[in-house]
Amino acid sequence: MATEHTDGTAFESEEESAYVETADGTRRRRAFVDRFPEAARTARICLWIAFAAFGVGALFGLIQALHRTNALRIIPSADYYTILTGHGVLLALVFTTFGIAGLFHWANTRSLGVAPTSRRLTQGWLWTMSIGTALAAGTILSGLVDEIPASADVLYTFYAPLGAHPLFYIGAALLIVGSWGAGLDWFLQYREWRESNPNERIPLQSFMVMTTMLMWYLSSLGVAIEVVFFLIPWSLGLISQVDPLLTRTLFWYFGHPVVYFWLLPGYVAWYTVLPKLTGGRLFSDPLARVTFVLFLLLSTPVGFHHQYTDPGIASGYKLVAMTNTMFVLLPSLLTMFTVIASMEHGARQGGATGRLAWLKDLPWERPAFSGMALAGMTFAAAGFSGMINAGMN
Repeated sequence: MATEHTDGTAFESEEESAYVETADGTRRRRAFVDRFPEAARTARICLWIAFAAFGVGALFGLIQALHRTNALRIIPSADYYTILTGHGVLLALVFTTFGIAGLFHWANTRSLGVAPTSRRLTQGWLWTMSIGTALAAGTILSGLVDEIPASADVLYTFYAPLGAHPLFYIGAALLIVGSWGAGLDWFLQYREWRESNPNERIPLQSFMVMTTMLMWYLSSLGVAIEVVFFLIPWSLGLISQVDPLLTRTLFWYFGHPVVYFWLLPGYVAWYTVLPKLTGGRLFSDPLARVTFVLFLLLSTPVGFHHQYTDPGIASGYKLVAMTNTMFVLLPSLLTMFTVIASMEHGARQGGATGRLAWLKDLPWERPAFSGMALAGMTFAAAGFSGMINAGMN
């Protein structure tokens, strides 16, 4: 049986049913939606919800920006923070979590060649995330109606002393718990694949999904403890007060790693999709795996750098946070090198020459390529500015 595509790159799986013969005698991978229709449907639902949240959140961002600059005021000033909270929660939490769930559900299923093991589990985490989103978003939007007392004008950084209605916190908790269920779904897929492939190296996309979810489980414990043990009882009146510094610290234990939770799906695309669009291959598979392991090891302790000005945090912890923040630049720099090298390899495979002339021979006319490449450039600019902002001084 052939083990390579027509372009010379290796098949990711030897499963015969994954490929079909074409009229000219070559073999191609069957479409994902044909091989795994249920998984494709789940991924599609997640992405639809993600982009619906993105649309509403982006609209709210435009409204608050116009209001803030006095360019156009279409909302009362009393509703400004309601709109700003909706903008932050829908983009930073809902859009990203559902978008990641859709992308990872596709990537893990595709790379392992194994369907999700439990339809009930898949439906369970999808419904849990959806109900949580409805509760949190509904509570935020209720702040626009004067007759409804429930509100949540606490921005997406929800920690004391600002307080929200209990339904907001319950919704946020359900969104997080649902994402845990999604991760369990993918780990069970991996276990089934491992039983049939005991001596094989885990496919790269699945390795990236697993590593990202390990980081997510570790970091989201902070916000889960904050919400379940402090903010929900506080909002229900079961406890009279909470320590603002403690809730703030628990949030930022989660609040900075969540940035990598948003970022690493982009890395999945840059490492596993972008090189193929250029007509080449990934420059280094082991280097890509090392990058994800470094994020897992270095991402969680750095949240203290959001608390440089908090007097209740010891300077030693702030120094550790600054040092780790500088260390976590390493996997990003490794990614920049690997992805650019992969694009150059693809361009030269197509006949490009010159030290920099190969850049113009990349498939910029393809939106899939240009979107990911330009996103990488934007991220690089943000990363270089972060090197300055990470300093304690």
